[in-house]
Amino acid sequence: MTYLDAATPPPIPLAQVLLDVARALQEDVGAADLTAGLIDPTRRTRGRIVAREAAVICGAPWAEAALRALDPSIALTWRVTEGQRCTAEQVVLEFEGNARALLSAERTALNFLQLLSGVATKTATYVEAVQGTRAQIVDTRKTLPGLRLAQKYAVRVGGGTNHRIGLHDAVLIKENHIAAAGSVTAVLQAAQKVAEQAQFIEIEVETLAQLEEALTAGAQMILLDNMPPEQLHAAVRINAGRAILEISGGVTLQSLRALAETGVDRISIGGLTKDVKATDFSMRLQEIAA
Repeated sequence: MTYLDAATPPPIPLAQVLLDVARALQEDVGAADLTAGLIDPTRRTRGRIVAREAAVICGAPWAEAALRALDPSIALTWRVTEGQRCTAEQVVLEFEGNARALLSAERTALNFLQLLSGVATKTATYVEAVQGTRAQIVDTRKTLPGLRLAQKYAVRVGGGTNHRIGLHDAVLIKENHIAAAGSVTAVLQAAQKVAEQAQFIEIEVETLAQLEEALTAGAQMILLDNMPPEQLHAAVRINAGRAILEISGGVTLQSLRALAETGVDRISIGGLTKDVKATDFSMRLQEIAA
């Protein structure tokens, strides 16, 4: 299976994948790869990418684009497809192509795989921890600059849900917005001016009194910020299903299940994309006999 032909387009805009890869290759290769230049330009090689640890594979479209950018004729066979789990020491990808090109593309291809597989694997762990509850695992805007769409894609591959992409597509009213507007009610009324442009309007509250004010003002999505479990249980009772409730702040894997069992709808976790442990992959080449 490949990811960049018309029959199997990646589930993210191809233009975005190619843009990410072009930027990464320019950063790494620059004008020329001085070391790969030592290799006979006609030499071909075959090789494989191996996962050194168990993971949810993610980033195949980017890895493939990096390899194809430098060798458009490369032959690729994915042994573990996007979103599947691999085991330690499992072959993920086999390929055959120009040796120089593969050497130059190696680090870029592996960088995308290790980052995005790390995000997808961590997300899957959190999603599994809340199974059987109503809570969805949601990401945030705490992403690597320039790679937000790629990381949010990886969250989806891991079974999570995306929050807003940026400041332009939804309204999230936070503590400073409320303070600047004067009150919860005032800022929610002001938000109606951009309601048609926004995918959703959400307001953050820190107290049960603010929650009640937000509900009275017609809030349909409310973020409960850093509330202890007993307060969260009370918030769910007060809400009584009127608005979508989301938890944010200080969420850990250890505390996750108890938070989900309060009955909230969403739990947003910045660490899915901010504190990522990269998955370990390696590429190994072998000479093709003449």
